[in-house]
Amino acid sequence: MTRHRLVVVGGGFGGLTLVRALRRAPVDVTLVDRRNFHLFQPLLYQVATGGLSPANIATPLRALFKRQRNVEVLLAEATGVDVEGRRLLLDDGALPYDTLVVAAGGSHAYFGHDEWEPLAPGLKTLEDATEIRRRVLLAFEAAEREADPDVQRSWLSFVVVGAGPTGVELAGALAEIARHTLRDEFRRIDPSAARILLVEGADRVLTSYRPALSARALRDLARLGVEVRTSTLVTSVSERGVTLGKDGAREEVGARTVLWAAGVTGSPLGRALAEATGAETDRAGRVVVGPDLSLPGHPELFVVGDLALFSHQGGRPLPGVAPVAMQQGRYVARLVEARLAGASLAPFRYRDKGSMATIGRAAAIVEVAGIGFGGYLAWLTWLFIHLLYIVQFGNRLLVLLQWAWSYLTWNRSARLITGTRAGAPPVASPEPPVPARRT
Repeated sequence: MTRHRLVVVGGGFGGLTLVRALRRAPVDVTLVDRRNFHLFQPLLYQVATGGLSPANIATPLRALFKRQRNVEVLLAEATGVDVEGRRLLLDDGALPYDTLVVAAGGSHAYFGHDEWEPLAPGLKTLEDATEIRRRVLLAFEAAEREADPDVQRSWLSFVVVGAGPTGVELAGALAEIARHTLRDEFRRIDPSAARILLVEGADRVLTSYRPALSARALRDLARLGVEVRTSTLVTSVSERGVTLGKDGAREEVGARTVLWAAGVTGSPLGRALAEATGAETDRAGRVVVGPDLSLPGHPELFVVGDLALFSHQGGRPLPGVAPVAMQQGRYVARLVEARLAGASLAPFRYRDKGSMATIGRAAAIVEVAGIGFGGYLAWLTWLFIHLLYIVQFGNRLLVLLQWAWSYLTWNRSARLITGTRAGAPPVASPEPPVPARRT
């Protein structure tokens, strides 16, 4: 008798949790991912700012499942779905399935300005993180060699677009690098004079948190020397800076390093799946799913994690965070087992266990069980929870040691500039910087 064939696309939090939950189920699982590792995305910003190395937050998928005998891992790119033939289409073939779970995640969105991507990298992959690290560190190096004080200032200006958790974490880490980590390492520039500008279109930072916690995060950012602009939009991005718009006024900011943390769009596989099944997607490319996370009219097809638009609980879509993806993955695993046993399950229901964001050293905010708090205790809570969810014990130990050393010394040991000199920023540019002005 042929065992049930379950194919999972994506080795992120949703896919990983689902596959692990099926370790004793009578199913043959194939996990398909275009990368050979699981990435702990909540700590990507620490790779981008030199606090951790890429290997600290990534674990090979084959190592994770080497003892789970009902799992096969395939390195491949999923491009579409043959719904009638029940085949997952790959860039080099096809894979049959009885049940398909798509947990392909998403990428950063530029709200119709994809031409900004080379100028303002987002933070979703290890390559994004090492590119941001390269640009940040090279900016200080370029400033050290620049004779023109105005151009030097533009190299020492950093703009972070988007004040959600990623943007706040990036801005806080950049401020700590400039004010503490790089102290006394340069001879011609003062790194602490760097300008860190955080831009947010909404009226406050961290809008998913209660206003009191947003206000606390704003105070912590100000203490670190981060300049915050709320209710402000980015209207253009160039190699020399950004143009900001607020209340009809424009301001041009000279900055050679712009980082994007403002939007998310679903994987292209989501739109391909929607076209093949007639499912709906939202503007961000997320696929609308039913109460059991399946696609309407296709009980054999599921979408979980950041790619799923689930609004059957209170009418508002669930946020694209790791706890949501993990709970959805665990639910689909239980549902598959129940169906094989001839049973059914109640619709999926998300249990919010809280949320947290870190701003910097000994500064974070936590919201759990209706209680919000910040400061040192919140920071310790953030550290503990993130260590707990790193999937491999060896990585947990390495991260803990790195954090302890960084706390004691302010040092960030992974400050490596990688890539070719061809991609390095020029120095002594003949172009004048964009002066700060208002119109």
